[in-house]
Amino acid sequence: MLNLYRRHVKSCRFWTGKSTNGNRKDNNCGCPVWVDGYLRGIRVNKSLDLRDWTRAKEITRDWEIAGSVQQEVPAGMPVAEACAAFLADIEAQRLSDASLKKYRVLLINQRKPENREKHSPSLLQFCAEAGLQFTTQITLPELSRFRGQWKDGGISGGKKLERLRAVGRFFMDRGWWSENLALKLKRPKVKDAPTMSFTREEMSALLAACEQYTDWHGHTGQENACRLRAFILFARYSAFRIGDAASCAVDRLSGNRLFLYTQKTGVPVYVPLPPFVVEALERCPRMSERYWFWTGVGSKETLAGNWRRTFRRLCEIAGVQGGHPHRFRDTLAVELLLEGVPIERVSILLGHSWVKITERHYAPWVQARQAQLESDLVRACKNDPIVQRESLRGDTASQDRWGVRMVATYPRHEKGEAPK
Repeated sequence: MLNLYRRHVKSCRFWTGKSTNGNRKDNNCGCPVWVDGYLRGIRVNKSLDLRDWTRAKEITRDWEIAGSVQQEVPAGMPVAEACAAFLADIEAQRLSDASLKKYRVLLINQRKPENREKHSPSLLQFCAEAGLQFTTQITLPELSRFRGQWKDGGISGGKKLERLRAVGRFFMDRGWWSENLALKLKRPKVKDAPTMSFTREEMSALLAACEQYTDWHGHTGQENACRLRAFILFARYSAFRIGDAASCAVDRLSGNRLFLYTQKTGVPVYVPLPPFVVEALERCPRMSERYWFWTGVGSKETLAGNWRRTFRRLCEIAGVQGGHPHRFRDTLAVELLLEGVPIERVSILLGHSWVKITERHYAPWVQARQAQLESDLVRACKNDPIVQRESLRGDTASQDRWGVRMVATYPRHEKGEAPK
């Protein structure tokens, strides 16, 4: 016999404070309905995923008549229509253009035959080739096969899987999937490769290479060189990403204070620019009246791609290996952390939503700050009276490392020698 009860939540008036079951006799509320009992000797204890008591009675009555738990088969939806409905929903959420483009690439973008070796197929393209017309035909093995055709790396594949899970959650909420199958796909195991900051020698080489950068006519030291030098300095000291730095408007700079963004709490974040950076921006020939490095025509994505190619060419001239614009943010973060700025403040400056993101992506400063911490500890212990008093018990290696005869935590004894 199957019995119904409500699994009360904490906000319910029948919540007992000890268990989520609460009082099973109190069902005059809107908490989720669960079923408990035995059906032909098989224990059934599960949620019915609804809150309507009448509908729950109808379902359990049908189970008892059939003698087994009947799973409701979700209504199928054509894959093309389901993908279009999801894209329409996220557009209504006012997501950024970059996020919308990533979802389109995952779901509907069609690849030319000559580009399929380099790029991953979209879900719509995969289903068309596999003969899957409805969402109910996308089973877990098919979804695993779809993920197996991705050409992305570990980090990109993990982000793509997060988007696929969001799509699966949308399908399940609409009744097109009985469960979110994408949750059963495991994330790829990757080891974050931290981005290294630019050294002072590399920064000097990049600035010097600006004078050697040629324009479209092969001339050096022209407007492009002046603009490129201003862009390098601006990206280094502004904490902007490449796209934000290239599309930054002139009116965001007031004196030497550059407006970065507004936090969710409504507090604006500013960063002071060094005087020579402000001077370089003033001497920089603007691309338009409103922007330093952009004409204002075209997409910001195209703008960022153009500046990435320009910077890649500059790194070749300067002889900087592995140079890319995002390392300017790393350089600023490392310099601040080595100066003792708390990582919480650095996280706010970089615009991260969580301090754990800063700790994960800016791992290089950990080693540098650890070396600095050891140096500070050695310097502080030189003036410690206990170290000086117990110096005679230290060994020669400790003396060389600490600059004094370092104290041994426990006295050393030779074999067979009793402690004094």
